[in-house]
Amino acid sequence: MTFHASTPSASASVTTEAITHWVEGYLRAWESNVPSDIAALFTDHAEYHESPFETHWVGRDQIIAGWRSRWDWQQGGWTFDWSITAVEGMTVVITGVGQYTELGDFDNVWIVTFDESGLCSRFEMRNTERT
Repeated sequence: MTFHASTPSASASVTTEAITHWVEGYLRAWESNVPSDIAALFTDHAEYHESPFETHWVGRDQIIAGWRSRWDWQQGGWTFDWSITAVEGMTVVITGVGQYTELGDFDNVWIVTFDESGLCSRFEMRNTERT
């Protein structure tokens, strides 16, 4: 991932290219469910929170285990259309629509905070089921 600072003393800011690369990796990992694909996205001590569900995974190992526990209902098929809504330094807001054959359609808001190496240190997802 590539990051840049506007001036040497300014705080770093994540680029659109880096965000796109990370989301593509996220979708690949969601499709593969391979632990190394999931691990490649997150720092050792990352946090993964999801609401309205009570998902609070802390640490890469918990994220991998929690993520893999959802494999069964993903097998029916899914798509995810997304866009970058806002970037503030190393934190990004991504909005999208997840469509799951087994679960239905969900509006998503992701708030993703990256570290300087381009890994996610905090992931917050808000899901709203479409009716």
